Amino acid sequence: MNKKEISEIKKQFTPANCAITRIRGCYVDGEKNKKTEVKEAFLSLSEEEMFKYFEIFRKTLSGTLGKNLINMEFPLEQEKEGGNQHFLMKLRESKLKDDALTEAFFDKVIENYDYAENYYIILIHAVYDIPGKASDGQEMFDASDEIYDHILCSICPVNLTKAGLCYNAETNNIEDRIRDWIVEMPDLGFLFPVFNDRSTDIHGVLYYTKNAEQLRSSFVDEILGCTTPLSAGGQRDSFNALVEETLGDDCAYDTVMNIHGKLNELVEAQKELPDPVVLTKSEVKRLFEDCGVEETKLESFDEQYEMAAGEKSSLMAANITNTRRVEIKTPDVVIHVNPERADLVETRNIDGRRCLVIPMEDNVEVNGIHVRMSTGKDAETEAE
Repeated sequence: MNKKEISEIKKQFTPANCAITRIRGCYVDGEKNKKTEVKEAFLSLSEEEMFKYFEIFRKTLSGTLGKNLINMEFPLEQEKEGGNQHFLMKLRESKLKDDALTEAFFDKVIENYDYAENYYIILIHAVYDIPGKASDGQEMFDASDEIYDHILCSICPVNLTKAGLCYNAETNNIEDRIRDWIVEMPDLGFLFPVFNDRSTDIHGVLYYTKNAEQLRSSFVDEILGCTTPLSAGGQRDSFNALVEETLGDDCAYDTVMNIHGKLNELVEAQKELPDPVVLTKSEVKRLFEDCGVEETKLESFDEQYEMAAGEKSSLMAANITNTRRVEIKTPDVVIHVNPERADLVETRNIDGRRCLVIPMEDNVEVNGIHVRMSTGKDAETEAE
């Protein structure tokens, strides 16, 4: 799913567009005991409850593609009888009316969701009547010929509100506030099936994680049956290792800056497109070639790539470069530079030492204090 498709589904989580048919919930304590369950037709909830749930569901489809939101494909064996995708298909087809199936799902989540405190599992079924689109992109609500039948799961931590004082309007007094258990925004969740090319794709799932560096591989493996991809940080670390291994002793400052400059150009050129920039193994190799990496250095590139990132892994450009700043780090000094002005930082030999040189003219601050930079003429005057 791309940004436009995700946005289209998120728009259904409003009172005017609501396509949710049923909601099931299971509140679990820190000892993994089921404390209470919810089983309702969604439209039977109060308006206030609906709004709170809508906020949770929209959050489950929020974040950055490739970091918080990850498209995953099911291995073929998971689509056979007994596979995880097959189980999710049955759950969807039941429209959450089959108690045994729903309980089995809750049990699987409780067994494989590693969380030591209270949480609330929310599962909804929805049917979106996909409007057709005219050639100019306008939606034609009377031209629908397909429905998107799907389920969404959100797993939310439940925590006590903070202790404090409050104003009691009934007694007109300041009192100790009663602490309540609050359902917070989701820690993780998933949408199944995915909504690709504005159509149902039962071969994939969209996975959400609040913490982009904690993908919870056991949950992905046991509940979805998919292969856990590299996290955003994992992709960055793998790419960095690949650059160092490929260049070896020739891992020069200028070459690395050139690689990141071209990556930033790729991201910037396609930032308005709904799909993020994804680099395959061959595209990363071509990037290195374009940045002047010698052919002899690329002879074992395929092997090095597979060792660093995995045989069939792709790298998202936004995960392996920082378009907002370049960080230059030594053991004692860290410099942050706007990527568009990275050319201001030069390397020079000064008195036999390799140095980074940064022009310092106007608007220089030291700990927030504006300072005036002495010119060569000023220095001569001071010496006299």
